[in-house]
Amino acid sequence: MALQLGQSGAFGWISGQGGMILARVAADEAEVLTLAVDPERRRRGLGRGLIEHAIATAGDRGARCMFLEVGEGNAPARALYGAAGFTEVGRRRRYYRDGSDALVLRRAILCGPAGA
Repeated sequence: MALQLGQSGAFGWISGQGGMILARVAADEAEVLTLAVDPERRRRGLGRGLIEHAIATAGDRGARCMFLEVGEGNAPARALYGAAGFTEVGRRRRYYRDGSDALVLRRAILCGPAGA
């Protein structure tokens, strides 16, 4: 986590409620590096709140879109990202150690308060 936060444009939050998100902005694109929610605290809106916060922050930093990768078989995460407005734009074959594919998802970001 410290290595990821040390990357240029990286930002993140740890929630006292049992979740965390790391993301980064490069030029006009943002990427979710990782999102995690304590399994006992899932389905309570924490993940959605973290994603929305990251999207807003990325927009404030000039990003026009956000990307992420999610395992093809991770139905709960895919539902969460779909509800947050992400759509599939690509696939990374055999991306994970177990040989499963990752779906590349994208979401447009509205301009930040400065009109970026």
